Amino acid sequence: MLLPYLHKDLIEAGCDEAGRGCLAGAVFAAAVILPKDFENELLNDSKQLTEKQRYLLRPVIEKEAVSYGVGIVLPEEIDKINILNASFLAMHRAIEKLSVIPQHLLIDGNRFNRYKEIPHTTVIKGDGKYLSIAAASVLAKTYRDDYMNALHQEYPYYDWNSNKGYPTKKHRAAIAEHGVTPYHRVTFNLLGNGQLQIPF
Repeated sequence: MLLPYLHKDLIEAGCDEAGRGCLAGAVFAAAVILPKDFENELLNDSKQLTEKQRYLLRPVIEKEAVSYGVGIVLPEEIDKINILNASFLAMHRAIEKLSVIPQHLLIDGNRFNRYKEIPHTTVIKGDGKYLSIAAASVLAKTYRDDYMNALHQEYPYYDWNSNKGYPTKKHRAAIAEHGVTPYHRVTFNLLGNGQLQIPF
């Protein structure tokens, strides 16, 4: 059973990201403020849900949330600032889009760069513990999947409609054969052999 909040008397936003371990594509994050009495039996860590369940939940979350925002950090930004900082920046951008200013942030994970003066609590595997983080994980994952499906139309060789940019054998084989695209994170170990030298 997921918890509705950490602080009952504060406006609390849950934050999570998607796409951190990918070789291609932007990293997405979402921030969600849910009503204190929000209930949904299906809502859970997005990794525990099927694709169909995630897409069923997204309009429910968007309709019932007090406020939500989605933030994006592009591959070229990831290569400049590294993926950890990019994940934090994506969360910051998501928080910036909230129409209600939160008084506390619940962050999935064990590290975070403070956002303005808002206090935060990091929660390891928080998307399986708090409803607001689980809701953020669903939004981040579905919006990122939509984005990768669109990129697949542009570059079908890499199987992004299936692997969503993660390092599968087929994805790495396509990089070895076709080289990189503008959407690949060139600072990542793209071929999986410890070498960063990529054919262009």
